[in-house]
Amino acid sequence: QTQGVDEGDIVKRSGDFLIVLRRGRLFTVRIGDDRLAAASTTNAYGPDVDPKGTWYDEMLVSDGKVVVIGYSYERGGTEIGVFELGRDGSLRYRATYQLRGSDYYSARNYASRLVGNTLVFYTPIDIRLYGRFDPASNMPALRRWQGGSTRSQFKRILPGNRIYRSPAALDPDDGPTLHSVSRCDLSSTEMQCTSTGVLGPAGRVFYVSSDAVYVWTAPWEYDRKRPNASFVVRMPFDGSAPSGLRGSGSPIDQMSFLQRDGWLNVLVGSESDGEGMWSSHSRTGDLALLRVPLSAFGDGRRSVRRHEYRALSSIDMENFEPRNRFVGDWLLYGAGAWEWDERDGPKAIHAIRYEDGARVTTLSLGHGVNRIDALGKDGIVVGGAGKNLVFTTLRLQRTASTAGRHVQRDAKQGDDRTHGFFYKPEDEDSGLLGLPIVSDDESQGRHGSASVLFLRNQSLQLSQAGNLGSRDAHARDDGCKASCVDWYGNARPIFVGDRVFALLGYELVEGRLRDGRVTERRRVNFSPR
Repeated sequence: QTQGVDEGDIVKRSGDFLIVLRRGRLFTVRIGDDRLAAASTTNAYGPDVDPKGTWYDEMLVSDGKVVVIGYSYERGGTEIGVFELGRDGSLRYRATYQLRGSDYYSARNYASRLVGNTLVFYTPIDIRLYGRFDPASNMPALRRWQGGSTRSQFKRILPGNRIYRSPAALDPDDGPTLHSVSRCDLSSTEMQCTSTGVLGPAGRVFYVSSDAVYVWTAPWEYDRKRPNASFVVRMPFDGSAPSGLRGSGSPIDQMSFLQRDGWLNVLVGSESDGEGMWSSHSRTGDLALLRVPLSAFGDGRRSVRRHEYRALSSIDMENFEPRNRFVGDWLLYGAGAWEWDERDGPKAIHAIRYEDGARVTTLSLGHGVNRIDALGKDGIVVGGAGKNLVFTTLRLQRTASTAGRHVQRDAKQGDDRTHGFFYKPEDEDSGLLGLPIVSDDESQGRHGSASVLFLRNQSLQLSQAGNLGSRDAHARDDGCKASCVDWYGNARPIFVGDRVFALLGYELVEGRLRDGRVTERRRVNFSPR
């Protein structure tokens, strides 16, 4: 989402190798020297860690270190596994750290970021004011895991003078939450972490810009009679004190944010519940664009002024999912049907130039809005139309307009997270995009790995460039012991220099791009034997 802010994912590149995280294991595949060969595999957890009840879903790579992020329901916190990547692609386990906190899962967002050598984590902690809360055993803390580790080995990383409170009244029945953001130095031999916490209502959205972390808190059940019940806090990376601003409503997800040129822009919904678990899939209520200068953030007493909100066209959210994204100078938003819903959803995209406050432009698409992405300075919308998957390009200049269209028959997205889509520009007007797709057959399952579709963009006109498909789509016994559901997907288009790859479950397929067509060159199956 932000240049220089790496997000946790299931595949990363380091030098001559691709590293893949899948179903509780790490795999390396050599791609350097024009090769394609499985190199190494190991468990995504340490030899003294029981993976029962733990989900390992995100991975980051920095300076030869592979970091696996998981959440353990058995041990109650975020697990951070650190591995060394050898020059031959080997993986050597170094340590596991545990960060105490509640489950951070979001159907759209990621819990971890990497900025330079600094790991950034968002961790909510449920505070039940009507029950008994013991800070000594519940506040953010870190320990290095060793067989037989005890709770006494946790060391507090959130000092009292780094705990702040939302000025909004806290309702004990609304799940008061300590929203903590932890920063960990990955360059040190022994990982050290510090935290900052904000006490507020349970609804939340977590966004990371190039120089700060934002957490927007709001009540789960938003009360229209209580304006400014929400609170957004800004935590700078330089270690200076957080600043805050009172507001109303809540963003849909992290894609509702954009910090740019000294301003914060946020799409908010009057009835949005934030992004915890599957909340981002639900209602939005009335929509507005909030645009405030960063100088407006202070000690939290200032409220957003009425003129800093711009009312937007509402979207039909009856059983549909909202989608939104900032692309270039534009905010784009719409809605599409849930995966299992036979309806397509509202067949329009709304666009507004967020800086100059121009009128909202509504563009008819003829299909739902299940994905919004960027094609350089322009945009693309992907969504269902009956049993077909439709791609519509958007020309975003002084005005917004539809440009090109491609219909993939009997297909749907194989992954609806942001990382499922990749676009490789060749110049300002052309490039190649990739997206995992599955046939419109429910037996394929939510995260089927049938193929990666490649489309060529030429001046916003789309043409099919080819598919790289799986030969290993049927389930097999891989001896999975942890994280045995691909919640974060299992397929990705990958572009490395002039080379084109498709990650499809346990297969990595390399394509050959020639005369605008992608055809299979070779493949490797790296599944555990």
